[in-house]
Amino acid sequence: MIKCVYPGSFDPVTSGHLDIIERAAAMFDDVTVAVLVNKNKKPAFSAQQRMDFIKRSTTHLKGIQVDSFHGLLVDYMKKRDAQLIIRGLRAISDFEYEFQMAAMNAKLAKDVETVFLMTDISHSFLSSSMVKEIVSHGGDITGLVPEDIKNDVIKYFCR
Repeated sequence: MIKCVYPGSFDPVTSGHLDIIERAAAMFDDVTVAVLVNKNKKPAFSAQQRMDFIKRSTTHLKGIQVDSFHGLLVDYMKKRDAQLIIRGLRAISDFEYEFQMAAMNAKLAKDVETVFLMTDISHSFLSSSMVKEIVSHGGDITGLVPEDIKNDVIKYFCR
């Protein structure tokens, strides 16, 4: 069985992220969505909240686990005994950075491959940063985040 990891900040998980998770779940039997805990970043939501958002948004999918990690992704991959990294691409501009990361990960762990999935065109403009900006100004985030978490995201920014 091929084990996959879809890493990211997911601060918060967006409809674009969910699109990638759903398609990865359709292709692979074992997909871990791994929330990156980066001590140099100040996320809006805790790792536990982000994991909860992902769990609630993926209840309809089989073979999905949700976890968190810090440090090098390749070390986490070894811990999970995973072979494939799933990365989503929205635009050509994402590819350059993601290609460099894939090359470095391949250098650090020869047995790990990266698979790139293009997000659905309807989500190609979407990022967690944009969602946070829109909601912090009272904008409508319907369709930008999974419906299961929308009210929690709004509530957080409207306190």
